[in-house]
Amino acid sequence: DTKHVVVVEDIFEHVGSTLRSTVSSVYERLSEKAPLLYEAYYESTDVDEFSLATTSNLLTDALYTPFLHGLLKFIERMDPDAIVCTQQFPLAAVSFLKQQGRLRKPLFVVVTDFMVHASWIAPEVDAYFVAHPQTGYVLERRGVPAARIHATGIPVKLEVTTPKTPREMRVAHGLPLDRPVVSVFGGGIEPKRVRLLVKRMLEEAETPSLLVTVAGRNQDLAAALRPLKSGKQMELRKEGMIDYVDDLVVASDVVISKAGGLIVSEVLARNTPMLIIDPIPGQEEWNADFVAGSGAGIQVRMPEMVPPATLALLASPERLAQMGRQAEQMGRPHASRDIARTILDLIA
Repeated sequence: DTKHVVVVEDIFEHVGSTLRSTVSSVYERLSEKAPLLYEAYYESTDVDEFSLATTSNLLTDALYTPFLHGLLKFIERMDPDAIVCTQQFPLAAVSFLKQQGRLRKPLFVVVTDFMVHASWIAPEVDAYFVAHPQTGYVLERRGVPAARIHATGIPVKLEVTTPKTPREMRVAHGLPLDRPVVSVFGGGIEPKRVRLLVKRMLEEAETPSLLVTVAGRNQDLAAALRPLKSGKQMELRKEGMIDYVDDLVVASDVVISKAGGLIVSEVLARNTPMLIIDPIPGQEEWNADFVAGSGAGIQVRMPEMVPPATLALLASPERLAQMGRQAEQMGRPHASRDIARTILDLIA
């Protein structure tokens, strides 16, 4: 649409390197090195009372005050018709500026996980776009007016709206037509854990199948998988960075992955069953619960149990088909379009 211009900005480009490095460092250390501590913090700050949630968020927002001058100057220079936040940090900063009366722009929030933490709640938000009606119910229960909540789904790349068939995608990428295909997106998972589950699956498979591993930019994972060879029944195909993730999701009978909001949304939008492993405590665990609770996938915490769980699914086509139907019910391939249209209607 040539009539509308969308500018994507990283808030940390405008609030200074000190805050950027502090926030990134704290999140990485807690979520990766001390996940139980991160989980305790995440859950203890997730309060139901609207007044408590907004008070807590405003106390946090006040800490941003010394860093917000650059952000405000950027917004004033851009003079946008609306501001859309897809993460809590920019939401906190922009809502604080609105609360102080220093900014008067429509503020919209796109929640990029399937459950909503209290840190997303701010009275200055004009509309929320959430993954599912259940997500919206949580916001409403916490005091957000129902009229501000839109259950559109999590926005994903427009490619997922393009019709594709598993057969077409398998032919296009040299994948077999006569056996199941399992894809492991392991770039964000500890390499030793991925290597263990891949090795065990290759050893335990009793019927012909193909296992595709995608390491992405994770060179440690690529190195950990390098010595592994195809098993007697299960062939192994190892990939690094690929530009056909969506094609591979369509071609797969099962996708094994972490539970980030975007990858889950992309897989559900293609009606592909999921097996979720290693969710980060907090939002990814909640995403995993959503997938498992909806019947579109299963969650396995122990890497040793991933092979038997996967092979059991492959041995039960009717169960896989049912999971695919559930994924179809939960998937929202047109979320990006629906969110954009609603925002344009609201600011018209």
